Amino acid sequence: MRKMPDDEDLLEEYDFTDGEQRKYARLYAEGTNVVVLDPDVAEVFPDHESVNDALRHLAAVIKRQKAKP
Repeated sequence: MRKMPDDEDLLEEYDFTDGEQRKYARLYAEGTNVVVLDPDVAEVFPDHESVNDALRHLAAVIKRQKAKP
């Protein structure tokens, strides 16, 4: 096993032996946002697809409201 870097935030029981470096680097570079949902909201929207779908519908309503004279 590799020696862990000296960092007070890393505990000895953390094991990164099978870790994959840069696993999410491409998504991060593309501008992916991470949003933490409150538990009550996560019950209704259990995955990113349901959240995105709901937000797209809400965005359409907002656009229609703004377009009204």
